[in-house]
Amino acid sequence: MTFSTLVVAAGTGMRAGAGDAKQWRTLAGKPVIRWSVETLLAAGASHVVVVVAKGEEARAAAALEGLTGWRLAVGGETRAASVRAGLETLAPAPEQIVLVHDAARPIVPEAVVRRLIDAIEGGADAALPVLPVADTLKRRAGETIETVDRDGLFRAQTPQAFRVGALSRAWTQWPGDQTPTDDAAVVEHAGGRVDLVEGDARLMKLTYPEDFDMAERLIPRQTRVGSGFDVHRWGPGGSVWLCGIEVPHDQTLIGHSDADAGLHALTDAILGALSAGDIGDHFPPSDPQWKGASSDRFLQHAADLVSRRGGKIVHVDVTLICEQPKVKPHRQAMRERIAGLLSLPLDAVSVKATTTEGLGFTGRNEGLAAQAVATLDLPAA
Repeated sequence: MTFSTLVVAAGTGMRAGAGDAKQWRTLAGKPVIRWSVETLLAAGASHVVVVVAKGEEARAAAALEGLTGWRLAVGGETRAASVRAGLETLAPAPEQIVLVHDAARPIVPEAVVRRLIDAIEGGADAALPVLPVADTLKRRAGETIETVDRDGLFRAQTPQAFRVGALSRAWTQWPGDQTPTDDAAVVEHAGGRVDLVEGDARLMKLTYPEDFDMAERLIPRQTRVGSGFDVHRWGPGGSVWLCGIEVPHDQTLIGHSDADAGLHALTDAILGALSAGDIGDHFPPSDPQWKGASSDRFLQHAADLVSRRGGKIVHVDVTLICEQPKVKPHRQAMRERIAGLLSLPLDAVSVKATTTEGLGFTGRNEGLAAQAVATLDLPAA
């Protein structure tokens, strides 16, 4: 199935509360506008025209960076004007199918797209996804409350599908002093055939601040687990950094940074869960800027990567393997430090220690080892 798409993203979204317009806000780590553009391209759109307000071109380019198959158009003062501006950018191919979609509906199930295309290929001039009205409807008429019969009533969603020629012709017949509530209404007014197809509750429109939390819950997610391991040898010194805490000791750990094996192992565990390489990829020991660096910077970098992916760290567990120093007196402080660095509740952070009963390099007091496990919650790819 071949089709093009207009994604209308020129509105201000005043009801969504203070801050950026809703299409530029972040949902599960990605700009809202990127969600629908990615999905429509993946569903087979030959190209996507993203219609934005004048002056927002650079912001749109940043939000869609790395994607191919899209281009920008500048919209008008109203949604209707923006749709018409987008239509003008399409190649003059009257039989081409075009989907018109609101950027504020970030979750676009591919099955809905298929149903829309099937309806247009079956002879409809327009097709739109709908859901039946399930709630009892009330209308206030002055001081009187009326119950509205909901039989035959539907909630209209986008994307809505059309033949380019049919939609363009319908717009020429639309009264200039009126504003349609959706594009299917324009085809209805022109006498075209409009088909209703089954919609999807996930195609919700972000309108109010609380809608963002609901949309986050609708996005499929996955649990990822990563492990990390690190070793440093002992050398002359008067203290050692372990899990972000300076512990008095008659030796120190030798390394390019502060040699905090606990935080190094934990950083690698988080990077592993992200499939993002290891600590050496992000902070090469050959780079002089990391000489003596505090390892909490490495850990916070890994946590930032999780946040940018729209994920969250659920739980971390660090095991220090050494004969000395004694870890138990400092364990609570270590847990609190890690919890603070990762913005986790204390009961989501475990730190413990063990020995190798005098065996191996740790048993001979030649060095200290640490291993860690991190559990993440991420949006499904």
